[in-house]
Amino acid sequence: MVFVLIRRFTLRIMSRIGKKIIQIPEKTEVEVSSETIHVKGPLGELKKDFRPSNINIEVSPGKVTLSLKRNDLLSKALWGTYASHIINMIDGVNKPFEKKLSVEGVGYKSEVVGTSLNFALGFSHPVKLPIPRGLKVTAEKNQITISGIDKEMVGAFASKARSLKKPEPYKGKGIRYVGEIVKIKQGKKTA
Repeated sequence: MVFVLIRRFTLRIMSRIGKKIIQIPEKTEVEVSSETIHVKGPLGELKKDFRPSNINIEVSPGKVTLSLKRNDLLSKALWGTYASHIINMIDGVNKPFEKKLSVEGVGYKSEVVGTSLNFALGFSHPVKLPIPRGLKVTAEKNQITISGIDKEMVGAFASKARSLKKPEPYKGKGIRYVGEIVKIKQGKKTA
């Protein structure tokens, strides 16, 4: 009985983000083909594939609207997701997304050499991370700045770099996002 009530409740959920009209700024073009959406702006061009059977994407002068084609749970789940992706694409071609990482620890270093980000993280060997095309990476005084027009690519590369040496809880050594709070544990006490 409880499952039936929960199921009825979830089918009535509407997307707040999906219902909003997305404004297109000047010098930005949005085109929709059968499965692909292209966004072109001053900083570059992005394209993304969508499922055309679930969501209807309409582009009119100065705005983009999304509507449901089918009234099922999957379509309602994708409605807000597609709207968020389109908003991020429009924002990215007008102003690049940016993530900052901090490398902390004695002897820990980071530098950009050619198309790779090189780390000295206390291992017996240097760690090299290739920089994907479309991203701009700088490393100055153990602070790494990653910027690009694709929000997913910027976040994925920052996460990959952070996963090389996550901050440990006793001294806080490792790679962390700028502004990230690492709770420091108390070590063993000697008598």
